[in-house]
Amino acid sequence: MKKLVTTISILLIIVMGAQAQSSNWESLFNGKNLKGWTQLSGKAEYKVENNEIVGISKTETPNSFLASEKEYTNFVLEYEMKMDEGLNSGVQIRSHSLPSFKEGRVHGIQVECEDTKRSWAGGLYDEARKGWRYPLEYNPSAKNAFKKGEWNTFKVVCFNNHIMTWVNGIACANLLEEEIETGFIALQVHSIGKDVDKNGKQIRWKNIKLKEATEADLAGNNAPVVSYLKNQLTPKEIAQGWKLLWDGQTNAGWRSAKSDKFPEKGWFIKEGILAVEKSDGGESANGGDIITEKKYKNFELELDFKLSEGANSGIKYFVDPELNKGPGSSIGCEFQILDDKNHPDAKLGVNGNRTMGSLYDLIKANGLEFNPDLPREKYVNDMDQWNRARIVVNGNHVEHILNGCKVVEYERNTQMWRALVAYSKYKDWPNFGDLPDGYILLQDHGDTVSFKNIKIKELP
Repeated sequence: MKKLVTTISILLIIVMGAQAQSSNWESLFNGKNLKGWTQLSGKAEYKVENNEIVGISKTETPNSFLASEKEYTNFVLEYEMKMDEGLNSGVQIRSHSLPSFKEGRVHGIQVECEDTKRSWAGGLYDEARKGWRYPLEYNPSAKNAFKKGEWNTFKVVCFNNHIMTWVNGIACANLLEEEIETGFIALQVHSIGKDVDKNGKQIRWKNIKLKEATEADLAGNNAPVVSYLKNQLTPKEIAQGWKLLWDGQTNAGWRSAKSDKFPEKGWFIKEGILAVEKSDGGESANGGDIITEKKYKNFELELDFKLSEGANSGIKYFVDPELNKGPGSSIGCEFQILDDKNHPDAKLGVNGNRTMGSLYDLIKANGLEFNPDLPREKYVNDMDQWNRARIVVNGNHVEHILNGCKVVEYERNTQMWRALVAYSKYKDWPNFGDLPDGYILLQDHGDTVSFKNIKIKELP
């Protein structure tokens, strides 16, 4: 009898514990009506049907959002979602609709949901603002997580700077944001423009629930970490061998390309940003280019940059400052930074090889060569937003990566490479691009361009 009582007591404790755990969840949808939700922006229809919220696509209306009236910061969000074929949608988290921002346009992080060949469902996009923060090119093994035409279970964890996503139990995104935001949850029906074939198609959500998050909820996500922490490294990055190439405060580690000192004018450091001052648009004619004090051979270099309208600049590597002692920039391979729309250099060169992300005057940036399912050649953010460049050099193999997507790949020290150089503006520079090592350079081209989060990992 005593054993039976003990067993019953244990079962009661387990049940009560499960009920307590269950009670921590807040249902965001009552299954009957849209109480607690407000529609923002577009005019797509939202309705309730079979305990589901149904969003219906509509032609000639902007993106529509059904937003929670409450705002949240640290939380675990779970929901199920199903879409008709060919649509794009998502769920906003920590988002806003501020009158001061583009007349109230909804903006903030979105958990992507899409029925496209690109297959980035579960990735993180900053709607109307910062662009792609975590495209699934960072984690291609998760591209098969989303099941087209079926119900899919999404899980999102936001805790301080950390945002993680899972789709059907598969870890998709693992993001460290620069800022911690508080905002609403919103269900998106994406604009379809004038596409009548998509008019009236449906997106469905159900079982939408949320609970307060703790640090323990960050466990179990093995997706690669992408960090936007300002001028700082994560413990994992430090363990992997990453180092800050710029400390965010001083000019330590950098000097003029044409002297052993940092330029006395033309560059400024303010609030964790290193920037070129606007002058006359000339090449290295004001403060001049700056280079690292150390040479690099095999490495991964990553940095964030922001353009002013019409700006021209670049990130050079394998730079030999002794090659050009006269006017103009030092010589090296260049990851082009350019306002393709407003700077005339975008139309010069050959077949677009002077545009954003290109190997300047040699190879055009084109992500479709590496992922033909992308809807465009490259992703470039608005002038008031940051872009991310990554350059990978491993022996003779070099890659340019722009906002998470590879756009250039080539091999140095080959017959094909030398033929390419022979038909470029670099044909008269001996051994261009074939040096075993060189300096890294940030270019002064007379336009305001800003840099931050400059870090490097040397490879064996």
